Amino acid sequence: MLTSQRRALIAARLANDGQVVAGELAAELNLSEDTIRRDLRDMAAAGLLKRVHGGALPIAPPLPDLEARQTISADVKKRLGRKAAELIRAGQLIFLDGGTTNAEIVRALPREMKVTIATHSPAIATLLAKHRAEVILIGGSLYKHSMVATGAAALAAIGMLRPDIFFLGATAIHTAHGLSTGDYEEAAIKRAIAAQSTETISLLTEEKFGAVSPHHIAGIDEMAGLIVPAGMDPHVLAPYRGQNVQLIEA
Repeated sequence: MLTSQRRALIAARLANDGQVVAGELAAELNLSEDTIRRDLRDMAAAGLLKRVHGGALPIAPPLPDLEARQTISADVKKRLGRKAAELIRAGQLIFLDGGTTNAEIVRALPREMKVTIATHSPAIATLLAKHRAEVILIGGSLYKHSMVATGAAALAAIGMLRPDIFFLGATAIHTAHGLSTGDYEEAAIKRAIAAQSTETISLLTEEKFGAVSPHHIAGIDEMAGLIVPAGMDPHVLAPYRGQNVQLIEA
């Protein structure tokens, strides 16, 4: 088999199966595992996949900045936000991650509800200005790409909270590698909030499934729920239905 044919097969397997295991593919093609590993290494260098121990995973597409993301899947995000808002009860402490999907939670939340919302996103806090909710704004170093606070000051303030629900934002989700994001410091903040929270729930649009971003946030087994668009391909969701996480369709 030609090199170009092998690499086309690897790309197809990543698209269909969400992963490539070097040893299994080498045995299937009757090739040495070193040959497959060399293909994976070269494809990773070209930005076509993400190498992991024993094989490769699809790479998450580059994340647009916050302003650009406001126009992506806007209707789907509204549905996800409304479903998330239905889970919030008066008297709770809720931590909202940054991002355009979580902004829809605020827009769907009844303005008269007595609830405390903590966030490290100035944009989310601003949306709550006309709500009855008490707002706790976490400060720190501003990560401008996502417009959220990071760093030591943010971590210290997060450590004082015990949220009932953390609505987590992620750029990618994979059955084996969990939820991930593109920035090292932002991932650390997300992990810290999740560790303090009774439940962590993530709102996920369809394109995030089956991919991996560089920085790990949480395993699927650490999540209480995933809010996903109704009508998604059942084959995409099937691996998650077998895990200890609630799938909530919106």
